[in-house]
Amino acid sequence: MILFFQILLIARPSKLVNLLKLELSHESYKIDVVHDGMSGLLKCKANKPQLVILDWHISIFSAADLCCRLHDCNSSILVLDTGRRIEDRVAALDAGADDCVSIPFAMNEFLARVRVQLRKYIVKKPSSLIFEDLRLDTSTREVYRGDRYIYLTTKEFALLEYLLTYPRQVLTRTQILDTVWGYEYTRDSNIIEVYVRYLRLKLEENDSKRLIYTVRSVGYVLRESSFF
Repeated sequence: MILFFQILLIARPSKLVNLLKLELSHESYKIDVVHDGMSGLLKCKANKPQLVILDWHISIFSAADLCCRLHDCNSSILVLDTGRRIEDRVAALDAGADDCVSIPFAMNEFLARVRVQLRKYIVKKPSSLIFEDLRLDTSTREVYRGDRYIYLTTKEFALLEYLLTYPRQVLTRTQILDTVWGYEYTRDSNIIEVYVRYLRLKLEENDSKRLIYTVRSVGYVLRESSFF
């Protein structure tokens, strides 16, 4: 599975939009909300979300024109419509929308339709993630440093798995918080530093060399000591 999905919601301000943002966040999706077509198009081109949820009655661009433009981002498009006119749903599909949901709708059905659109972006991870003498098995959830077994808590495992998935890439604090902790912690939390310290203590037992490095004012990276 990929580690997280990005969703862009382009819709007029409303209680429903606030509810959708809350529900999608609770499903651990990274959600951005904009309220007009131009902002939506710019945000889509900048962030390349896997899914765009589009209010068919959005302003500035016509929704059909916006649908066509959004396809340049290679995102799936789920249209929200009032359901009063069949012609609107047909127009949305003809303009390139992948699915339409009529308002009002049941939230569990809406979330199911979101999952359907995101399935095409699911990528299977290898059963083992290996970096130098460190090995993490995603199926058994076992971690070894050489022949030494390392017990990790759930969050320690998730943090190490994220670092091992992107070795030698600097991961920002925001990326780590969004992926490992989601909405559970605020941006000023020192929870990452605490868990990196836990991981280092366990990984560096018996004088094993350091693999997790701090990039000051940015985040953390997993890489060989020869880089330093």
